[in-house]
Amino acid sequence: MTHTFQSGIIPEASSDALFITFDVKKERIAGAKKALSMSPAIIRELQQQFPDADLYATIGISHSAWRYFDLSAHPAELAPFPRFSHNNIEVGETEGELVFHIRSTRRDASYLLANALYQAFDNSLTIIDEISCFKYLDNRDLTGFVDGTENPEGEARKAVALVGEEDIHFKDGSYLNLMRFEHDLNKWEQLDLKTQEDTYGRTKYANEEYVSKDKSVHAHTKRTSLKDHNGKSLEILRHSMPFASLTCKGLMFASYSKTPSIFNQMLKSMVEGDENGNQDHLMRYTAAKTGNAFFVPSVTWLESMGNGK
Repeated sequence: MTHTFQSGIIPEASSDALFITFDVKKERIAGAKKALSMSPAIIRELQQQFPDADLYATIGISHSAWRYFDLSAHPAELAPFPRFSHNNIEVGETEGELVFHIRSTRRDASYLLANALYQAFDNSLTIIDEISCFKYLDNRDLTGFVDGTENPEGEARKAVALVGEEDIHFKDGSYLNLMRFEHDLNKWEQLDLKTQEDTYGRTKYANEEYVSKDKSVHAHTKRTSLKDHNGKSLEILRHSMPFASLTCKGLMFASYSKTPSIFNQMLKSMVEGDENGNQDHLMRYTAAKTGNAFFVPSVTWLESMGNGK
């Protein structure tokens, strides 16, 4: 079987994005499955309508929705979002069984694709969360620091993000871990520049990472720079983007990977810390409001759902 990965996984960062999570109405499972099988064609149609918009999309399915759809096979590592807690910081799974991640260089194109997909599901979904994101300055988080600096480049993006021969039935799929963080920018902006930079382990304006010996054990880059037993860096492909209103500001954190275990290790290191309990001090200035784990199957797999897969 020929597999093709969904268009929103690999390309470089966009200037506009929508993250929409849903629950599936249990009495409308058949309709939702049919809509999933139609979704690649809908995406292609809108991409043709906006050829210069770099319009991309991914659709992800949670472990619970996978059961509802009564599919014949199950991605090897699809599981609930992990729960970690330590010193008044807690993260865990929140509501959301299906996700649309839509991105482009045009807000109107993003909206029209989201609307077309939603209409195709014909009242089989309940919207849980709908967040509109934007590129901030030169790909910075609202804290003022560049986001996604450590992303893999070129063909390495596929090697990091896509399932391979290890789970052949789901080749070219990806595991998406999604979190909505709300920042306390008033508290953050009271910090002097050096404290902010020490919290990240990176300079703010030049975007230069501290050398390892100069990093605090609490630095964000220390807590998320992990290695395997062979000393090789553990990587994910980030597609995080800020969102903001006058009253609520934060980051939609999106991790794509061939295995969710790497993200899980990073999140545990941030929340529970190292063997001495040294947590990521960036978590003092932001709070995780949602946590969702999805599998993003290949286009081939989605289209086959119309055949009763």
